[in-house]
Amino acid sequence: MPLKSDVRWISDEPADAPVNMARDEAILIAVSEGRAPPTMRFYRWSSPTISLGYFQSYADFAALPHPAGGLPVVRRLTGGGAILHDLELTYSLTLPPNHPLLPACGAGALYDVVHDAFARFLTDLGIHVTKGAGAPGAASHRGPFFCFERHSRFDLLLDDRKLMGSAQRRLPTAVLQHGSLILGSRFEQQRCASVAEHAHVVIDNGLPRLVEEIARAPAGRAAQLSKAELDMAGRLVSKYQDAAWTRRR
Repeated sequence: MPLKSDVRWISDEPADAPVNMARDEAILIAVSEGRAPPTMRFYRWSSPTISLGYFQSYADFAALPHPAGGLPVVRRLTGGGAILHDLELTYSLTLPPNHPLLPACGAGALYDVVHDAFARFLTDLGIHVTKGAGAPGAASHRGPFFCFERHSRFDLLLDDRKLMGSAQRRLPTAVLQHGSLILGSRFEQQRCASVAEHAHVVIDNGLPRLVEEIARAPAGRAAQLSKAELDMAGRLVSKYQDAAWTRRR
């Protein structure tokens, strides 16, 4: 019998890096405190931005040559390598620890749940991806500066180049997983595969299908963040704007 798991889903308008990171953290807090349901959020970036993994050194970004080195930069809650966010679909999935999408084998299996759903979706579009053959971890803070130059066994590859990767923040009360599917690439330093190389896809049309593939239940209509979540995100924006947070390592 299929696993049934209702998940609220949200499709946000493009926003800058502090807003995007603040909203993910606001959802994590709300789900942790039982004030919000399990939530999948899709979003974009209003301008090209570098996000640093939680454990990465700011000095590595400061040494990055232009053009990537001249982009806005933010530090994520999650680990892994830096990401040049530009032409991509970003998602976040936030679940309480007892949620049926978190298998008994641990939160690490959630990478497969999400990436396998994206793989099925892409295959139906004629884009045949494979899984990475790297180390089992998905968010190591060791390796090349950019996430898409690191490969784990969870990653989705296209022509042996990384197309999609994800990272997590695990709390005793909730798990946040977010990741990026590269739709197009216009920076030479962004060494990755992209959907645009193989197909013209209006990805927004497929969001309900992706939700159903991941949640294993009807998607229903897209929801919105609650006023309380938006208020909390508004308070958190200053954290992600603060150089002390960005340069903390």
